[in-house]
Amino acid sequence: MKRAIYLITGVMASGKSTVAEFLASQMDKGVHLRGDVFRRMIVSGRAEMTSNPSEEAMGQLHLRYRLAADVAKTYYDAGFSVVLQDNYYGLELPRVLKLLDDYPVNTIVLCPNVETVKKREDIRDKTGYVGFTVEELYEGFMKDTPRLGFWIDTSKLSPDQTVDAILKHFGNTKN
Repeated sequence: MKRAIYLITGVMASGKSTVAEFLASQMDKGVHLRGDVFRRMIVSGRAEMTSNPSEEAMGQLHLRYRLAADVAKTYYDAGFSVVLQDNYYGLELPRVLKLLDDYPVNTIVLCPNVETVKKREDIRDKTGYVGFTVEELYEGFMKDTPRLGFWIDTSKLSPDQTVDAILKHFGNTKN
C-alpha cells in the first residue's frame, strides 16, 4: 500500500473513528490519529465549540488542527501511513489541507444521509449534538464544505465496505 496521510472528515456520527481505525489497520505501518485528542488534553480553560463559537473556541480549534497536522507529518516522516480524522467543516477543510502541503494527502469525506447519522448518533456512547440538530449541522456541512477529495455516501456500507471503497478509489488494495 502506498504510504500517505489519509485525512477523514464528515459530520459527527458519520463513522470517522470506526473507518479510520479499520483503514489504519490495513497498513503495514499505520497510525490512527484522532484530532479530537488535542481538544481533550486541555483540562482547564477549554472553550467548547457551539453553533456560534467564541474567538477563544476558534483559536483552540485551529491550535488542535495545527497540532494534529504536525503530529501526522512527524509520523509520516518516520515511515508511517497516517489516518488523521477530525471534524473539518466548511472552509476548515482547505485550511487543514494547507497545513499538510508538501505531503501526499488523500482526503476522504464520509457523508451518510441524515437518517443514518441520526441512527448512529442514537447508538453512540457519547452525545455530539448539543446546541444544534443533526439536520442543521448536516445541511451546513454539505452546503459549506468544498468538494475536495473522495466523497462517499456510507449510508448502506459497513466499515469494511467503506475501507474497501477508499482503498480502491486511491488505487490501493488490502494487504
